[in-house]
Amino acid sequence: MNLVSYDKEKKNCLLTFCNKSTGFSSVINRLVADFSSRGYYFEKVSGIAFDNSIEIINALTDSIKFHENTVVCCPSRMEKTLKDFYETSLKVTFDCLNTLKTAENNIFIFLSDSENKLSVTDVCDYFDNLYGISYKKAYIRAVGLPDYLLDNALKDAKNFCPELQFNIIDNFGDSTLEIVYDSTVSKSNFDKAYRAIVERANKYIYALDNISLAERLVQLLKLRRMKISVAESFTGGGISKRLVEIAGVSEVYFEGLNTYANESKRQRLEVGELVLKQYGAVSKETAAKMAEGLLAVGNCDISISTTGIAGPKSDNTNKPVGLVYIGIATADETQVYEYNLKGSRKDITETAINLALFAAFKKVK
Repeated sequence: MNLVSYDKEKKNCLLTFCNKSTGFSSVINRLVADFSSRGYYFEKVSGIAFDNSIEIINALTDSIKFHENTVVCCPSRMEKTLKDFYETSLKVTFDCLNTLKTAENNIFIFLSDSENKLSVTDVCDYFDNLYGISYKKAYIRAVGLPDYLLDNALKDAKNFCPELQFNIIDNFGDSTLEIVYDSTVSKSNFDKAYRAIVERANKYIYALDNISLAERLVQLLKLRRMKISVAESFTGGGISKRLVEIAGVSEVYFEGLNTYANESKRQRLEVGELVLKQYGAVSKETAAKMAEGLLAVGNCDISISTTGIAGPKSDNTNKPVGLVYIGIATADETQVYEYNLKGSRKDITETAINLALFAAFKKVK
């Protein structure tokens, strides 16, 4: 998951302490996401190894000198040491929730390996009262949204409403744009900014609220009274898994087949041996026949098929790792989408699952 924050708010600092070999990114991403969802951003974010005493002292000293609010995340073994430093420096003791407050500094300590009495909500509620501001949120969900287009859309929005703050969370091409704004922003300006983003990104948008891609597709299938079937090769049942996680999917989901081997494609989907020999399992033609085979043998109105090379090595052809074909078939037509995806096996597989669900969404829409 990649999270990008645009703009900064108060003088807030985030210090995370852990074993260098464990890594800091997951802890940092989670805290940044939790705070930014309430409209609060960190001007400085630091990951510090807990065995580097000089760096620890410098980070704690700087947090007092340069930041009004400091959020600390550390293992319980460091709690007393960090508290002693802050209490000695600021001449104030921490309360039972692990917070220390003075006229110039507020310190909040979270433990990474123990249950906390303090929550992010508690801290953000305190900030709301301290600064007299409450924040609202709006969402846009999209798949395959190009970076340049998103950047232009956000610039357009800022022209109408400079106060907006944006968090972008990308999950294998499935992007969540979280828009955070305070209660002082006029509704008219916000609406203009929001509309500017939607107009730019409309081709890639599947929801204007915080709803998953699979859930949105299931909603549409119910609305259209359509049933769906899925035949997967390299995605290994991932599309079906996403769908069956949605409550009430039984109304619209007929079947899911994991036709990995060529023989399975022939026997279960009636993909001709000539097609497989002439074009190969990873081909536009095979993806089309897989999707059409589901319609021919199943009780469904729309079908999805996937075939591709997820890696880490290619098959015995000259086709590259990352080559993916997604078929979408209805009684009226069959469409096949070709992609050349990059990244690890998981990157390719998860991205293809999102692209397949989005292709089905666009067809049903």
